[in-house]
Amino acid sequence: MGALSKLAFAGACLTVVALEGLAVAGWQGWRPAPSAAASPANEVPLAVAALAPALSDAPAAPAPLAAVPQPREQYYAELRHRIHWVPTRMGDETLATPDAPSRMLLVKSAAQQAGLEDVGLGFKDVYGLISAETSWIPRTGASKDGTPNLGIAQFEPATARSLGVRNPDDPVESVHIAALHMKAAALWSQERIAGLKLDAAERAQRLREGVSIYYNLSSRGRSAWNGSNTRKLPRETQLHIYNSRLGAREADQLEAGLRPSDERSRETTAMMLTASNSLR
Repeated sequence: MGALSKLAFAGACLTVVALEGLAVAGWQGWRPAPSAAASPANEVPLAVAALAPALSDAPAAPAPLAAVPQPREQYYAELRHRIHWVPTRMGDETLATPDAPSRMLLVKSAAQQAGLEDVGLGFKDVYGLISAETSWIPRTGASKDGTPNLGIAQFEPATARSLGVRNPDDPVESVHIAALHMKAAALWSQERIAGLKLDAAERAQRLREGVSIYYNLSSRGRSAWNGSNTRKLPRETQLHIYNSRLGAREADQLEAGLRPSDERSRETTAMMLTASNSLR
């Protein structure tokens, strides 16, 4: 066989092997890995990536920036452009707060992205929690032990890291991750009250109490709650429950197109809470 004939024969053999390999791969269900550019905008959101550490007591490293899908960043960026900030007074200071439509935009987006309906919560609960934390005025607070509480959702640095929050001072990211944290809190609360004999209204109320307790206290502090002893918890935690309830009521009024009648008293009470934030 001539040299050219040998080369042609070898090439034909390689082609057959390659085709056989592709056939076997196809039979086994092989598919090419989708590219990042082909992923839909709502696929693997940052909030979903943060759920695993939220459900565990073990701390987790923050998600690297490269692991965050670009469409999610674009989604956050679009929301930031839609937030309208207005001045508000807190004590002797004039600070900035999102206006009412911006707040509603944020909480509805965050509740939907976190899937809060699956655990019996909704956007009004997100609104209430942020109201209890900061009255919607982003700032740095402090726990009793001096640990800083950052941004509009008042994440402690360790909590922010475990949840994958890259910038606690970004209200858009913080509200969305807070909603995810609330989902983990609701699952925990459901377990705590599972054995109690409660009607639907009582169970919904206790569920929300548990969310505040989970968000407001450390793992040691929250373990003292059995679903029925809320009045024995620290005063700051009870204030958090109360303010969350008032905030949810405010969201209900805003949704109905009404100006909340108790807004000033709510903000005053929430300031008392954030001035003496509880241990987490």
